[in-house]
Amino acid sequence: MRNWLSKMMGKSDLPEELNDDYVEIDTNVTKSGKTKISVRPFIVQDFGDIKPILDCLREGMTISLINIKQLKERDIVELKRAVNKLKKTCDAIEGDIAGFGEDWIVVTPSFAQIHRANTEEVEE
Repeated sequence: MRNWLSKMMGKSDLPEELNDDYVEIDTNVTKSGKTKISVRPFIVQDFGDIKPILDCLREGMTISLINIKQLKERDIVELKRAVNKLKKTCDAIEGDIAGFGEDWIVVTPSFAQIHRANTEEVEE
């Protein structure tokens, strides 16, 4: 490609990158601590408490375990609003969201999937 370009443009018009015969690669790349995945618990007492959860999800390296018990006992309408906001953000980042138990929600970024087993109802 370099020969073709030099014939077309003239040798002095070529960019410097095309004049080199090789590319140097830095092998001394240090590992960043941000490659770790974290599982972080959150307690939601009101709608404003979901902002840090959303920020962590958007960063993409945090699985969030969210305790909604206090908000559920206080204001069910605000709880629905908070859960809808979490669902929309989860859809936007292509993550996954699920409830477990009565008081917990787990939200994951796109790299993780929540296993949902087919549960059968137990007759008493």
